[in-house]
Amino acid sequence: MAGNSNEPHKSLRTLFETANNQRHSLDSIPNPSSSIYQSQLQTAIRNFQKCQDLTERLSIFSANETEDDISSNSLQYLLTNQYLGELLLKDSLNRRKDVLQRSRVAYERYLKILDSYDMLSKSDSKLYQRYLSSSDDFSLLSQSDATARRNTKIARYKQEQELKLKLEYLARVPLALQHDDAASREIYLAEIQLCAHNTFHALDIIGQELKVITLMPQTSPAPQPEDLSEDYRQRNGRSNKDDTYFDRLDPPISQLVNKGKAGPILSKDGKPLKPFTLLDSRQRMQNGVFRQDHALPTMTIDEYLAEEKRRGGMIDGGGQTSTGPQDINEDDLDRADAETMKAREWDEFVESNPKGSGNTLNRG
Repeated sequence: MAGNSNEPHKSLRTLFETANNQRHSLDSIPNPSSSIYQSQLQTAIRNFQKCQDLTERLSIFSANETEDDISSNSLQYLLTNQYLGELLLKDSLNRRKDVLQRSRVAYERYLKILDSYDMLSKSDSKLYQRYLSSSDDFSLLSQSDATARRNTKIARYKQEQELKLKLEYLARVPLALQHDDAASREIYLAEIQLCAHNTFHALDIIGQELKVITLMPQTSPAPQPEDLSEDYRQRNGRSNKDDTYFDRLDPPISQLVNKGKAGPILSKDGKPLKPFTLLDSRQRMQNGVFRQDHALPTMTIDEYLAEEKRRGGMIDGGGQTSTGPQDINEDDLDRADAETMKAREWDEFVESNPKGSGNTLNRG
């Protein structure tokens, strides 16, 4: 019976070691968004969830016990929920809000079991009470007092470094002492305290990210290809239920002319059902189809120039004849005398009005 009762503990120990090794192996994969990383991450998450279920079925931890009642080998199983919450935050396959909520639940279970065994330090116990009073608005740092925020950062940084140094020192215990029950217990307790310290920081980050996601506008899921085709048909007044819809590339002429709204023009009572145009003959329809694809000329160039001249769009004259000097007929004495008098008057005007004589206002 004793051998049979130890079998579940052996399987739990093996399962926990396998999941923990898978957790450490993720550090060797450089790209957290790669398919290999996410595949191994999901495997580690499932194994830690199995460890959690198996721990509850075996009733390894009880609310009626104290820290001293937990065996040294069983202390490591307290870290299951903390490891699970840490891994869940790295999940990029599922919806981010669901990932954050699942990780928060795992962290809360970890703090709850530590609080039930009175394993939280005084500072962590105060933080846990603050978290229980207002988990949605929980924050490690003060949002109003900059000095208090700075002091909190410094204090938590020093506390974290002290816990890390203690854990590193205990991890350097000689191999002969690693099988010592007291040494192993000190290592597990130091790691539990460091994980509790990191848990509050993770809960703070999760709360802030959930607030940002809540304020983001809700986006509708991307439409599927069949939804896009159906929406296109609806915009064009067609649907699968419409008899005028065709999958052919060359739909009927009635559908092209009437934009898919084919049907009778007149009702049975003679009332028009849609706009239409009456054509004088079938030959006009034929001429409108079997013709050139460009506009043909309707008159010759000479006819066009004559029409422009008639409309007054062209002016006669111009050229060299209009700008060159005109020859005077020597026999026309009157015109010659007029030209001579004109030239003489211009010369007299130029002599009596020298150049620049009219500009007297701006002289200095």
